[in-house]
Amino acid sequence: MLDYNASVLLIYTGGTIGMIEDAETGALKSFNFNYLTEFVPELKRLKFKIDSIQFKIPIDSSDMNPEKWKKLVWIIEDNYEKYDGFVILHGTDTMAYSASALSFMLENLNKPVILTGSQLPIGKIRTDGKENLITALEIAVDKNANGKAFVTEVCVFFQNILMRGNRTTKINAANFRAFNSFNFPILAEAGTQIRYQHELMHRPLKNSTPKFHNLLDTNVTIIKLFPGISPQILNAMIAIPGLKAIVLETYGAGNAPTEKWFLEIIAEAVKNGIIVVNVTQCASGSVDMSRYESGRALKEIGVLSGYDITTEAAVAKLMFLFGLGLDRKEVKMYMKMSLVGEITIE
Repeated sequence: MLDYNASVLLIYTGGTIGMIEDAETGALKSFNFNYLTEFVPELKRLKFKIDSIQFKIPIDSSDMNPEKWKKLVWIIEDNYEKYDGFVILHGTDTMAYSASALSFMLENLNKPVILTGSQLPIGKIRTDGKENLITALEIAVDKNANGKAFVTEVCVFFQNILMRGNRTTKINAANFRAFNSFNFPILAEAGTQIRYQHELMHRPLKNSTPKFHNLLDTNVTIIKLFPGISPQILNAMIAIPGLKAIVLETYGAGNAPTEKWFLEIIAEAVKNGIIVVNVTQCASGSVDMSRYESGRALKEIGVLSGYDITTEAAVAKLMFLFGLGLDRKEVKMYMKMSLVGEITIE
């Protein structure tokens, strides 16, 4: 049920959706979102209020970083009581990272925060931006008969599919279906109607109030294994000053080389207090370190299972937990727990 008395705050960070083509040069340039209805006249037919705010200097999503995530949190916190929902327009390249980070930084949400964007600029005739934007706005105000929001978490909406933000990964740079949620079902599908999977939605704790977190610790890195990785490379990455955690992208179900030098380097990192989280390089599936000998070897030296978490969510979760000021023991404990539906614990 759409609430026609509702209001949405549209936050434009940058990205392809906010581009138009210069008639003379053909170059893409950002436009002022205060004049959004000139480019998307269909918005005038929506019966709820839409306000917009944009970054002073729109950014390419490849320039997205934790400071920009904090800015988004500040904007939402400052406006939380004024609006029924929030739609963030974002470039696709790092959207999954931003959605993952915001899912932790915006705690106990009782309103939707929807990230969307497009593969083609909104000024193009064949743009996917209009449909993504309009439906995301409708989801942001959709409520049940009791006036409660259907969506109470951070999501990504793209090509008719609503996904949990911290479960998404960008899968295609050219197709309109740019994102997928491999290890968790979709939350809604938009056809002639928007069909929600209500039982899958993440809900805030009872009698809780939203909390807005702005502290992140970026002393985290990703190490992707590949045939031929050398001790020199691995040692150089682990020797990064101040490093607190490694997201180790392994093969298959969490497998890694069993060579003595490799295990000794990882074991030394763990011994020195660096948290190592094992995630799979595969698009779907889960880490099972008891399945093969190589996985068991990692488990024995203190590497943590990332279960079916995405690399994007693992990085964001570690930054968030260390940003809270937790010690390593506490961080390890929470990495084994699902905080906002980011992993499936079997």
